[in-house]
Amino acid sequence: MRIIVARQPDGGYLVRPSTPIPGARKDGLHAAEAAALIRRWEREHEPRWVFPSVGHDYPPLVADGVRIGRCIDLALTEYLLLAHAGRHGESRSLSSAYARAKGLPPPLAADSGPADDGDEPTLFDLHHSGLPPGVDPGEAAEVVLLDQEQRIRDLPHPDRMRLLVAAEAASALAAVEMSADGLPWRADVHRRLLTDLLGPRVPSGQRPRRLAELTERVASAFGGRPVNPDAPGSIVRALRRDGVEVTSARAHALRRIDHPAIAPLLEYKELARLHSAHGWSWLDQWVRDDRFRGVYVVGGVVSGRWASRGGAALQIPKVLRECVRADEGWTLVVADAAQLEPRVLAALSGDRRLAEVSASADLYASLASTMFGRTPRGDDRDRAKIAMLSAMYGGVAGEAASLLALLRRRFPHAVSYVEHAALQGERGGTVRSRLGRTSPLPSEEWRTLTGGNGDEETARRVARDWGRFTRNFVVQASAADWTAVFLAMLRRRLPAPAHLVFFQHDEVLVHCPAELADRVTTELAGAAIETTTLVFGPSCPVRFPMPTTAVEVYADAP
Repeated sequence: MRIIVARQPDGGYLVRPSTPIPGARKDGLHAAEAAALIRRWEREHEPRWVFPSVGHDYPPLVADGVRIGRCIDLALTEYLLLAHAGRHGESRSLSSAYARAKGLPPPLAADSGPADDGDEPTLFDLHHSGLPPGVDPGEAAEVVLLDQEQRIRDLPHPDRMRLLVAAEAASALAAVEMSADGLPWRADVHRRLLTDLLGPRVPSGQRPRRLAELTERVASAFGGRPVNPDAPGSIVRALRRDGVEVTSARAHALRRIDHPAIAPLLEYKELARLHSAHGWSWLDQWVRDDRFRGVYVVGGVVSGRWASRGGAALQIPKVLRECVRADEGWTLVVADAAQLEPRVLAALSGDRRLAEVSASADLYASLASTMFGRTPRGDDRDRAKIAMLSAMYGGVAGEAASLLALLRRRFPHAVSYVEHAALQGERGGTVRSRLGRTSPLPSEEWRTLTGGNGDEETARRVARDWGRFTRNFVVQASAADWTAVFLAMLRRRLPAPAHLVFFQHDEVLVHCPAELADRVTTELAGAAIETTTLVFGPSCPVRFPMPTTAVEVYADAP
């Protein structure tokens, strides 16, 4: 049974089965009333819930103690189907999806799709505005659901898309629950670290003591001339006055320079980043009751990776992992899908030799042995890693070109797979992940530059740039497929009261009572095996290990 749950503009809920049941239609419920009803129906019917948007509709219910098993997220599904049809820029809001299903003109309000890395993505039309008069969110959701199911049936691989939309919806449930439960975070440890590294807290707008000292050291290194280490232009001008030609004040550019100001500048940059991104103000805003509650956005990046809305939830600096500590009597089970993307490439391409390499826990060491025909020594492992990253990201600078040529001879099917994806991009085409995520089409400006009416060198450069994007998209988006299914399987398998508290690309943290750590470890391994079978088929020869460790402090994890 499927039951539609939609949050209304006044904060109330409608809860109704998609198949009419006498007396079952419930409209105008307060969140607490809706939560009580949903908890009862979850126990009695184990339905598949239908949300216009899990990210908008589920949080108030979770706050009232709701945890559901499975659902459909119409907004996430709409985005995946629009992207598959080459329509990334169109709104995925409920009102827009309803208009498309009914052949109506699009409503005025529109939202954007997933954001690029580093941008804050916008939620789809929260209040479902733009629906025609007399159509409520429940009716619209039912129409959109039926339309989406038909569109999925019409795809070349409908079963793959069904798996993907189910996994994305389960990921959305997990993301809301993670925000509600929070990541264990010791505020006292955080404050102590900030004081040790920066000095005592100072009023907003002032530099902490350590940053002020480093500012003086930078000025001294420039002969006493004042230099603002927060202003790239000031740094570049100061270096040029000392005869050092530099075009950027980024850390990677400064590390190549021999000048007495570089060491304090680099230290300043690192500490200033900590102060601005995770300093006292961040602690005041984001940590309550020793829990960090970030806001996660499933599919917030075009490749399918998650993003976050405020709090830098996916970017915990290593120095602050000391703050992530399990509750007394509990533990943190930390798991990492080791070298996920090369393994995904092996599975996608069907390269048997690379699949054999994946049998090793350290794929890059095994890769080096196969590439160079010897037991890895010296920097062999690093060189093998450069070769693989060059294949997946398109790098050819320096030694990368020769290493990539060697990789191509040893693993022709794997390299051919990503090179074909790159060629598709260079031609202005799209590529797809294993389960059907679809890369966006290049912009009109790109088509103008590559259309043969301009500079040939510029045309080749922008074509290669887009080819590098599609080359990586097929691997990164397929890795996002794998992790979405993995999260869905793990969420279903975890024994209560164990729960997910952190996820980043290919790493997960589970908070659980210490006596459940072994059980959680077993379920993590089982979820990885089940995921590989679902995504790549039962005969997939590629191994996806899930190294796991149980620690009280996140910083103690390897």
